[in-house]
Amino acid sequence: MTGALALSVLAVPAAQADDGNTVSSFTKSAERGAAVAADDVIGDTAISNVVVNGGKAVVMGATTKKTFTVSFTATDDSGIAWGTAVLWHGSTFDTLDGGALPNEDEAVCTEVNATTSTCKHTFTVDANYDLLNKLAGGWKVWALAQGTDLDFVQKDNVKGFNLQRMSKLTVNASPEPVVKGKTITVTGALTRADWETNKYAGLSGQSVVLQFRKAGTTNYTNVKGIKSTTGGALKTTVPASADGYYRFTYAGIASTAVVSAEGDYVDVK
Repeated sequence: MTGALALSVLAVPAAQADDGNTVSSFTKSAERGAAVAADDVIGDTAISNVVVNGGKAVVMGATTKKTFTVSFTATDDSGIAWGTAVLWHGSTFDTLDGGALPNEDEAVCTEVNATTSTCKHTFTVDANYDLLNKLAGGWKVWALAQGTDLDFVQKDNVKGFNLQRMSKLTVNASPEPVVKGKTITVTGALTRADWETNKYAGLSGQSVVLQFRKAGTTNYTNVKGIKSTTGGALKTTVPASADGYYRFTYAGIASTAVVSAEGDYVDVK
């Protein structure tokens, strides 16, 4: 099984050697498919419909511990005997630089009919122990399924997903109250989780949008775009036009989650 030894570089301390998501647990699964080469298949076994975390990015705060699900559909004309999956980060599975192992030795596969099963694993990731900042961004799912007739399929990269650093936004609009037509100064800061210090750090050079929601309405509209500066600082000005709420919103990037600040109300006289 390609990449099995490379999993020794997982960012998991030796003290966790008995936990479900350790290298030793993966090796136990690996031994069952030791003859499998990269992206290999024998017979008609197939894997499809891979879903990670309900189709959403996995977002981790500075000290977050999160358990989420990976599921997939496995088919074989003889029925499915077992399946398993691993999550990994890197350019190839052979040269991965991080990963997460499932909490179970093998996936829980529930028969849908004589040829099809839905297989499910849970994974637990702890930002305090398992993650380095360089591991944020695109991850892949390695998966294997075997039929009761010993046909099998194994894919190094059957699904991609994002494992992201949580972001935070603050906002303050002043003065309050303000005379209509006068200048409102809106300030704030964009920060994101640092998995190596377990704190939040400023994120500079990012595009952020100032939005406004008029009092009595439910939708925000874009006012202007700005960029965060040193320490994630945000600052811009707008003319006072009506009572309402100002907020910053950030669309996120592969490594960093989307976030919107809570609106700050301004009373316009």
